[in-house]
Amino acid sequence: MTLIKIKTIDFKIEGGKKLSGTINTNTSKNSAVVLLCASLLNKNKTILKKMPRIEEVNRITEVLESIGVKINWKKGNDLEIIPPKKIDLSRLNMQSAVKTRSIMMFLGPLVHLFREFRIPHAGGCRLGKRTVAPHFFALEKMGVKIETLENSYNVSVKNLKPAEIVLYESGDTVTANAIMAAAKISGKTTIKFASANYQVQDLCFYLMKFGVQIEGIGTTTLMINGVPEIKQDMEYCPSEDPIETMLFLSIAATTNSMLAIKRCPIDFLELELLKLEKMGFKYKILKHYKANNGFTNLVDIKTFPSKLAALEEKIYARPFPGLNIDNLPFFVPIATQAKGTTLIHDWVYEERALYYKELSKLGANILLADPHRVFIEGPTKLKAAKIICPPALRPAAIILIGMLAAKGTSVLKNVYSINRGYEDLCSRLNKLGARIKVI
Repeated sequence: MTLIKIKTIDFKIEGGKKLSGTINTNTSKNSAVVLLCASLLNKNKTILKKMPRIEEVNRITEVLESIGVKINWKKGNDLEIIPPKKIDLSRLNMQSAVKTRSIMMFLGPLVHLFREFRIPHAGGCRLGKRTVAPHFFALEKMGVKIETLENSYNVSVKNLKPAEIVLYESGDTVTANAIMAAAKISGKTTIKFASANYQVQDLCFYLMKFGVQIEGIGTTTLMINGVPEIKQDMEYCPSEDPIETMLFLSIAATTNSMLAIKRCPIDFLELELLKLEKMGFKYKILKHYKANNGFTNLVDIKTFPSKLAALEEKIYARPFPGLNIDNLPFFVPIATQAKGTTLIHDWVYEERALYYKELSKLGANILLADPHRVFIEGPTKLKAAKIICPPALRPAAIILIGMLAAKGTSVLKNVYSINRGYEDLCSRLNKLGARIKVI
């Protein structure tokens, strides 16, 4: 038997350098994939503008193309989506589908197109067991029955009806699914304990352009009056990514650098910035303006070299308006440079905190208390190392941050996880003075 060697992409990083210059926050990965799924609700052409060219988007577009949707990349990263007269789920690209958790958000649109269908189990980041039960409980209130099979979910649709839904879990994807299902049901659907996060708000703003009436955007209770048909050419630009902004803030704090970070969605970063401010991080907000979607508030942030100190309180995440669950990991490399002991409690994901311990290979003083809590003692001079990228986006990104701060030459192997969520990150950071080589 011949073994096939899979080609991987690695980063070689010469770290220990202060960075400087200006960098823009790109449009949001999570908003992009939600809107790609939501495009299936529209029988006409959709153009999503300034889309991130990342692996997660590639996987979703591959799935869409496999079922008959025409996908065309235009100038300026605009993505044209033209639905077929009839979607063919029998040709669904399973290989791409199982690589992304976003496949779950096909449920909401597809219940309007088929009486019965199957989709594969969700993939994405390996962060322990992540329940899909909230999706089932929400959709069954609207007349959808979902059966779990060995490798797929069997979905049957009776008569779709408006409903009052209490979400079993205030998650982003389940909220998006419930919204998309409600968007084409005449009558009022109420979703309680909804996520109010940025990608959910983006989805609401997008659907409102089709005439869907949505009240309560930005709160945990949404009231949706759907429309029976969505059939019009549409252009929409997703909002910028607060998680990418946080990556740049973490790089600035960990490498003690002066950066100008533009197009930062401030409403989803205020608590993170307050925590950083109380740690001694110095920054200035330079400008306020609106995103291209016409709704999201953006600012430019200037960072300054700072002496950091650990917070007395633990750092933990909560659903919006709490500290963003995806932003929590970025406090780990920051804490390695803060005087004192920082406790980071990652209570949401069963295994993510285990990956934080990988920074110990760079010389970080990290004690794993249990699968959810780490104690980080700082400040620590980080050192170069060779590390295999964890199979999870944010833990992979924080190792890259640590390597940027670590003096010497590090190698980060198999960076697919990073490329899932960040576009052209090496060249963008290299323009700030980083020395990252793709090998």
